[in-house]
Amino acid sequence: MAEPSSTLDRQSFTTPGLRENAEIVVDQWGIPHIYAASADDAFFAQGWNAARDRLWQIDLWRKRGLGLLSESFGPGYVAQDRATRLFLYRGDMDSEWAAYGPDARTWSAAFVAGINAYVGQVRSGAAPLPVEFDLTSSGPALWEADDLVRVRSHGISNNAESEALRARVVAAGDIRADRIRRKLDPPHALRIPEGLDPADIPADILATYVLATKEVAFGPPSASDAAPTLADLAEAAASQGSNNWAIAPSRTATGRAMLASDPHRVLGAPSIRYLVHLDAPGLSVMGAGELHLPGITIGHNERIAFGITTFMVDQADLYVYELNPDDPRQYRYGDGWEEMRIVSETVAVKGEAPREVELAFTRHGPVLKIDPETRRAFALRSVWFETGTSAYFAAARYQAAGDWPTFKHALTFWGAAAMNFVYADVDGNIAWIPAGLVPKRPNWDGLMPVPGDGRYEWQGFWRQDELPSMHNPERGWVASANEMNLPPDYPAEARNLGFEWADPCRMNRIAAVLSANDKVSIEDSLALQTDIFCGSALRATALLRGLRSDDPEVERALHLLKGWDGQETVESPAAAIAEVWLNKYLAPHTAAKITTSDAAKLIAFGSAYAVATYLQAPDGALGDEAAKQAVLLSSLRAALDDIAQLLGPDMAHWRWGALHHARFVPAAAVLAEADLRERMSHGPTPLPGSAFTVRAATYRMEDFGAINGGSFRMVVDVGDWDNSRIINSPGQSGDPASAHYSDLFPLWAAGKYVPMLWTRPAIDEAARLVIQLTPGQSART
Repeated sequence: MAEPSSTLDRQSFTTPGLRENAEIVVDQWGIPHIYAASADDAFFAQGWNAARDRLWQIDLWRKRGLGLLSESFGPGYVAQDRATRLFLYRGDMDSEWAAYGPDARTWSAAFVAGINAYVGQVRSGAAPLPVEFDLTSSGPALWEADDLVRVRSHGISNNAESEALRARVVAAGDIRADRIRRKLDPPHALRIPEGLDPADIPADILATYVLATKEVAFGPPSASDAAPTLADLAEAAASQGSNNWAIAPSRTATGRAMLASDPHRVLGAPSIRYLVHLDAPGLSVMGAGELHLPGITIGHNERIAFGITTFMVDQADLYVYELNPDDPRQYRYGDGWEEMRIVSETVAVKGEAPREVELAFTRHGPVLKIDPETRRAFALRSVWFETGTSAYFAAARYQAAGDWPTFKHALTFWGAAAMNFVYADVDGNIAWIPAGLVPKRPNWDGLMPVPGDGRYEWQGFWRQDELPSMHNPERGWVASANEMNLPPDYPAEARNLGFEWADPCRMNRIAAVLSANDKVSIEDSLALQTDIFCGSALRATALLRGLRSDDPEVERALHLLKGWDGQETVESPAAAIAEVWLNKYLAPHTAAKITTSDAAKLIAFGSAYAVATYLQAPDGALGDEAAKQAVLLSSLRAALDDIAQLLGPDMAHWRWGALHHARFVPAAAVLAEADLRERMSHGPTPLPGSAFTVRAATYRMEDFGAINGGSFRMVVDVGDWDNSRIINSPGQSGDPASAHYSDLFPLWAAGKYVPMLWTRPAIDEAARLVIQLTPGQSART
C-alpha cells in the first residue's frame, strides 16, 4: 500500500527550452511518469530527468563514445579517445537522421535540450553536482543532437572476437581444434578462406577495438587492467544474451496476451537501462530504454507490447591487407594499390597541450593495426558504419505502432544490434520477428578473417522477408533466448546469417515450461524469468554416469552430481561443483588431449556447450573410452582442488552462493575514501543460477562475481497494464545519496519485482515526488 499523501514531495523548476508546462511523477520505486502537452516536451522532460537522476553516467557515455575523455580526465585517456574515434559514424548526417523516421531528429533535439537545461542548472549551482565529478575534478558537458547517433562503439556487433581467436587456434593446432571452443549451428564445415594464412593474425589484432569499446577505468593501473586475451574477448562477447516470450490469450490465465523480456547485458552500477513512462498527445509508452536515447526500447504503449533478445547473426568481418613495400599507406586491392584514407584530429587534453592523432581507414572500415615487419594491415568492417545503425535508436519508429503490420514495417528500418523481437497486442495477436542488417557474403561464411584485396565483399543485406518470422503460431506462444532459431527448412548454409549461437539450454527450458502450461499466469512468467534449472550442467554431468574413482573426494563429488536435480540454488554444493568443473576445467583438460599445447592455451575455458557436445561423441583425437574417462575425472579433481582453496576442504560446507555473488562497484568509486566508496557500492550478495539458466548470471572465472545478466526484467499483462511487473537493479538513481540508488538491488537479488504502473490513479497513489517544469524565458525553437 502507498504511504499517506503527506509524504509527497513537490518541487518546481523553471527550465528554458520547454514550450508548455510538464509534470514528472516519481513513484515509490523511483520510476518517473512524465506528462506533457506535446511529444517534444515529453522528450525534453525525459532528457532533463535522465540528467537529474544519472548525470554522471550519461555524461560519461557521451565522452567515452565521442572520444572526449582526455579533455576531462587527462593524458592517460588519449589512446582510448583515438581508438573510439575510429568507430564514429562519419557519413552524411541528413541521411543518418532520415533513417530513423520523420520525428527522430526533432525528438532528439528536444531530448538533448532537456539534458542541457539540467546541465545549466548544475553549472549555475541550482542543482547539485554529482559526487563523481568532484572525485575526477571534472564537469558535465553540453550535448548536440548529433552526439546521440554518431556514437557506435556502445553497441553489440558479432563476431570479430571469435573470428580472430578461431584463426589463432587454427594456426596453433589444426582446423578441427576449434570444435570444442564454439559449436557451429546448423552443422557447418569450417574452411580456411582462400588467400588467408591464419598465422598472419596477431594476438593483439583487437587491441584498438578493445580500447574503443571498453568501460572507462579510473585510478592507478592494477592487475585487472591487463589487456584481455582473445579468449577473454570471445567469451565476453558470447555472454551477451537475453530471454523473451509472448503468449496468446488461449494459453494464459488472464485470457489476455502476455509478454516477457529480460535482456542480459553488463551488470553494474548504475544499471545499463532506465525505466520511464512518457505520456503526451500521440505518445504513450512505458518500459526500459537506453539512458542516452529518447523514448524506450522494451515495454508497451496503449495497444502493443514488445521485447528483445540478441539475434546472434554475424554483422562484422576482419580484413587482412598486404601493404605496398614502397608505401605503407597503400594496400593491395584488385590488381593495384589503394590509398588508405587518413584523418587527422585534435584531442584536447586536460592540463596539457592538445594531441594530434591520426586515424586510418580502408574501404572496409577503420584500420585496427599495422604490422610493418610482416607488411600486413588489419581493418574491421561492421554494420556500425552503415547509415541508420546507431544502437537501438530505430526504436523511435515503432513506439507509436498500434498493430502488427505497423510494428513489422517499422522493423524494416532496424539496423543494429540485430535483435529477436517478440510482440503482443490487445487484440490477442503474438509474433516473433528478427531484425537488423545482416550482410550477404556470397563466397564465404564469415567465420574467419579474409583478405581485403577485393575477393570477399558484402553484396548488400538480407531483406526482412528473407529472414524467418512467426505470427500467431498454433502452439500459442513464441520465444527466443539467443539460440539457433532458424527453422529447419531455412536455407542457412546458403545465406550464411551466422553459425555461432548461444547454448540452447535456456530456450529448451522456456519451451518445456510454456508447453506444459496452458493457463500461464503473471506469476508463472515471473517464476520462469528467475528459473535456475541448468540443463547445460545436467547434460555435462550425465557424462559422469557409470564412472567410479578410488579418490574418496572425487567419488563423493560424483555421488553429489549423479543425484543432483540441476537446480542452481545458493545452498547447492552440487551446483558449485558442476559450475566450476564444467566452465573452468573441462575444456582445457579436453583441449590438452586433442590438440597442441599452443592451441589448448588459446581455447582457454572454451564453450561448455561445445565441449559437452564433443564429449558425447568424441572422435579419435581423444582416444578410447578410457581416455575420455580420464579427462572427465582429472578435470573434476582439478575443480575440487580449486573449490577447496576457496571454501575449505570440507565438501559438506560448500555452497554455490558462497562462490557466486553480485558485487557492483562503480568505476569512479576507486577514487573515493573508504566510507564513500562503500556507499557507492552494492553487495556482495549470493546469487543463484548461472549463464545457462533462464535467470542468467554470467560470472568472472577469477572470483565468480556476476558480470552479465538480466538487471532489467519485465512481464506485461497486455491490456491490463497495471497488472504488469518490472525490476531494474540496482536502482533508478545514479546518486549514492538517493533513496533510489540501491532500493531495487535486494529485490532483484531475491528474484522479486515491483508494479509497472500505467493508469494515473494507480500512479498518483504510489507517488513520492512530483516535479513541475515550467517554461523559462528562452523557449526552444
